Amino acid sequence: MPNEYWNREIETMKLDELKKLQLKRLKKLVNYVYDNNKFYHQKLKNIDLKPSEITSLKDIERLPFLTKQDLREYYPFGLVCTPLDDIIEIHASSGTTGKPVVGPYTKNDADLWGEVMARSLWANGVRKNDVMQNSYGYGLFTGAHGFEKGAQKIGAMVITISSGNTKRQINVMKDFKTTVIACTPSYSMYMAEVAEEMGYKPVKDFDLKTGVFGAEAWSEEMRNNVEKRWGITAHEHYGLTEIIGPGVVSECKEKKLHVNMDHFLTEVIDPKTGETLEPGEEGELVYTTLTKEAFPAIRFRTKDLAVYYEDDCSCGRTLPYQSRIKGRSDDMMKVKGVIVFPSQIEAALMNVEGVSDNYQIVKTKKGNITSLSVEVEPTEIRYKDGHLDDFEKQAEEEIYSVLNLHVPVKSIPPKTIPRSTGKAKRVIER
Repeated sequence: MPNEYWNREIETMKLDELKKLQLKRLKKLVNYVYDNNKFYHQKLKNIDLKPSEITSLKDIERLPFLTKQDLREYYPFGLVCTPLDDIIEIHASSGTTGKPVVGPYTKNDADLWGEVMARSLWANGVRKNDVMQNSYGYGLFTGAHGFEKGAQKIGAMVITISSGNTKRQINVMKDFKTTVIACTPSYSMYMAEVAEEMGYKPVKDFDLKTGVFGAEAWSEEMRNNVEKRWGITAHEHYGLTEIIGPGVVSECKEKKLHVNMDHFLTEVIDPKTGETLEPGEEGELVYTTLTKEAFPAIRFRTKDLAVYYEDDCSCGRTLPYQSRIKGRSDDMMKVKGVIVFPSQIEAALMNVEGVSDNYQIVKTKKGNITSLSVEVEPTEIRYKDGHLDDFEKQAEEEIYSVLNLHVPVKSIPPKTIPRSTGKAKRVIER
């Protein structure tokens, strides 16, 4: 189909040609940071590596990793490679666990961001005649701005409503005939809940056809629930403030997360040893930005666990793809010798009839012993039916079938768990 690709040349380029392009850009990048940033210059001198010694993609393994701690140490502009006068836009992380990570952009960086986001949204089916309700929170966070840039580059209408004021969101969605909703998946489910309270049927009473979701981990089972609740196709987006924001990968119609590898080089490493793994092996994602000017990131450790593939995709794109994020290495919990990720518990809960999308995992530590329990809201109908001990037992059995670990489940009244207009807080400590 002639309109299936935003950039046919790149998206269908042979893999070996794409890797040649990556190598050309990697060589240029290493020279660029060596000449323009004291931090990178010193890191390369410390390992006695000259830029001219980068002659293959394999040589990237000789370069040191970049960590979030490095970014905080050189906060705010220590890693910038351009004059500050060339920076036109600043974004940053929330900084809830320390100093925020700063993302500066030159004019070329901002244009690049719009380009990769347009490619991502186009792959999701977004077109010029669409109306995108941008319900990510505006501010320093990259999410809302990236989606706006991409949709506007396509020519779609963007409703810059931000997050929150959920009843107004529903009214705007109805009145403006929104066709694409952009937000966190958990907020989309809260919107559906509020729409129902207002007397609407989400599947029938709106013009939505597509959801473009990111900024939090969510299971395939949660995706199915979102699609069923709204009657839409739900697409995932993956990106990081440290790399560019959303736009690192594009989910195609087959729901494969294709890496925009002409701009981002992906590695997967063993999170414990740092050893590079082969395609098809699960490990920690590591990204290098190949074309950013203000803040190039070389071998940034994401702590996100996934698998990278170089297989063919039936959508026709030759860009490699990655699996959905299994979890973060720092979200991993060890309970009675069993490795547990929150996404595994979510997947189990979503298989229980009568479960709502609202739950929280309660982590309790006594000395060196960690124990888990789950609090989950049944739907209004299921809660009124009673016999909640049967509901709890079924949930416990589903979790056991996934983890081979007994995790107590307690049902709590609907609307007990605080709702979030951004990232849902799924794990709490008591």
